[in-house]
Amino acid sequence: MVRLLVVDGEQAICRSMKEYFSLQHYEVDTAQDLVEAERLVEARNYDVIIQDLRLGSTQKPDGLEMVKFARSRNLLTRIVVLTAYGSPEMEKEAFRSGADAFLHKPKPLSHVAQVIQGLIESPRSKQAGHGV
Repeated sequence: MVRLLVVDGEQAICRSMKEYFSLQHYEVDTAQDLVEAERLVEARNYDVIIQDLRLGSTQKPDGLEMVKFARSRNLLTRIVVLTAYGSPEMEKEAFRSGADAFLHKPKPLSHVAQVIQGLIESPRSKQAGHGV
């Protein structure tokens, strides 16, 4: 079973992603802030992390810190940044930080699932640095 972590400051997004991906036979954990997400990543190995850039009410892209942290903990974890605040510069920074894919909200969950499946099925070295 694929273990997935969803990190998003909005409870409704965490809930809907957990419901959707659980129905797709993923084991899903959620976190709404950086501290909770880091605690989960320290405790478990995740196959995939879906990470928003902005957590909570802050305007800074603290999600990039989580991308770096997760990448430093496990080189094999696939990291998908899913954000409404994406710019070309932010996308480049996300890839430099260790993201495998960068998606703009809103995005149908079926599309997110296709991206995740593609990442899981391909070696990380071939995907690193390519936007989807």
